[in-house]
Amino acid sequence: MPSRRRPVGAIIEPREESEITLSVLVPVYNEERTVAEILRLVREVPIRKEIIVVDDYSTDGTRAILAEEEAHPDTRVFYHAVNRGKGGALRTALQHVTGDIVIIQDADLEYDPRDYHALLRPILEGRSKVVYGSRFLGEHKAMYFWHSVGNKFLTLVTNILFDTTLTDMETCYKVFTVDIARHLNIQQMRWGIDPEITAKILRQGLRIYEVPISYNGREFWEGKKIAWTDAFVVLKTLVRYRFFN
Repeated sequence: MPSRRRPVGAIIEPREESEITLSVLVPVYNEERTVAEILRLVREVPIRKEIIVVDDYSTDGTRAILAEEEAHPDTRVFYHAVNRGKGGALRTALQHVTGDIVIIQDADLEYDPRDYHALLRPILEGRSKVVYGSRFLGEHKAMYFWHSVGNKFLTLVTNILFDTTLTDMETCYKVFTVDIARHLNIQQMRWGIDPEITAKILRQGLRIYEVPISYNGREFWEGKKIAWTDAFVVLKTLVRYRFFN
């Protein structure tokens, strides 16, 4: 079972929101319809921040839009020469983090940056070093039935394997103190990224604190990329990091 000992560095001193810099990691692939809007919404959140965008070799008009976004002083954009998947994009982004707290932000408008304040609060109050935004605890969500079933099943498997009580392992909104983020050593390049991150955190004995968030899910015709077949990758990754790695 995961360690029950207090992890080294698990204690965090309370801080004010004005004292920290938030590093927002935005992996992007073929999001020409939404990327400018999500970056605008991120900038509107009144928190000192750096925005690190990684384009994962988009083939639509995303790169032209990002070239304009680079004019903003709080935004840095990095471009992959080949498609490496979301995990690969996050690996690149983590190499350039300079902030105190790190959050993952998808570029598809499913997740609302106005939830940042609530997501940061448990860390700022010294209650946890890791926070997940749960779509199933929030009151305002638009999620298709089978997507909901799939997410709940994968979370249940996570809870069984790691003896925890999460409600949303697959959420995009994962928030970490920078020391935790830098030691994730991400290996999974595509849809194994969420179970890998979760498994590595839980194996350290760290507590994952969940807060409610809003959610506006997309369908495949709207650009959603994950499919049912990816669930097998998630399950394989959970088992691997629980028993073998």
